[in-house]
Amino acid sequence: MLPFIRQHGIPLWVYKASLLLAAAIWGMGTVVIKSTVDEFPPSWLVGVRFTGAGIILGIVCLGKLRDRLSAEGPQHLRDGAILGALLFLSYWTNSTGLTDTTASNSAFLTTLYVVIIPFLGWFIIRKKPTRFNIAAALACVGGVACVAYTGAGAFSLRFGDVVTLFSALFLSLHVLYTAKFAPGRSMTVLTVIQFIVAGLLGFAVGAITEPTPNFANLSPDTWISLVYLTVLASCVALGLQNAAVARVDPAQAALFLSTECVFGVIFSILLLGEVLTPPLFAGFALIFAGIVISEYLPLRAEKKRAQRAAEEKAPASCEASAPIRDLEEADAFMR
Repeated sequence: MLPFIRQHGIPLWVYKASLLLAAAIWGMGTVVIKSTVDEFPPSWLVGVRFTGAGIILGIVCLGKLRDRLSAEGPQHLRDGAILGALLFLSYWTNSTGLTDTTASNSAFLTTLYVVIIPFLGWFIIRKKPTRFNIAAALACVGGVACVAYTGAGAFSLRFGDVVTLFSALFLSLHVLYTAKFAPGRSMTVLTVIQFIVAGLLGFAVGAITEPTPNFANLSPDTWISLVYLTVLASCVALGLQNAAVARVDPAQAALFLSTECVFGVIFSILLLGEVLTPPLFAGFALIFAGIVISEYLPLRAEKKRAQRAAEEKAPASCEASAPIRDLEEADAFMR
């Protein structure tokens, strides 16, 4: 099989483009939420988004959903409920944070979850952070400091920025517990259950703490935003990611998905007129560098270690081709 062709004859670049498209959809989602939360309260927004997404995904996967729930219903319901609660908390705090911060800040601060995960994993799965994780954390701390810089030596994080950092924390927990529950479970079923649970929690919290939206008088723009978040940002983007991550190298997939924050800033500047000041630019650059260090470099280092181990085990007759392999590796690195 040619190296650029994968299953069913689909070129590998198509799957990579799918990851970029998913990242762009989620980046645009931050802008959509920012432009919607003033008219549509955050809790209700989470309720509509995930209940709708759960219903759509449940209808599409009805047969599989029915079979797995009849066979392993209690386990899926328990694990899906826990994931749904964490999903609600992460998106509720994210949407609430957007009432008092810019879409640009939210996009990058939320993506800090990829740096937080290794340190939370130290307590949850007893795996110590690597030197890459520590370097990434330092870069991101510097990035957050730049975001908080207000000039004249003063630093200040707004309420929305702090709440968004909690969103990154909850999203980290969601990722870790997803990895913990995934073995022996159907991820499709878990996804449907957690969507429904997150949506119901959104409605419950909204009914207690927020005014009920007047659905009959919502503007067309708000309805379009709700459809976008429910269908594109929840169902379509998730499908693109799941199809691509099974076929793209994990290091590359992580790098493509991390561009979500870059798309968020680009769309916020183009569509919301947000201004990217030099301190903000420096902060975003440091945070993105931390994401790359945390997600891409460890996987690349592991891949190189595996290649060296394979070469050491190769027969002596193959040693003559080593310079050629070294040149190919250097060329790939330069590209």
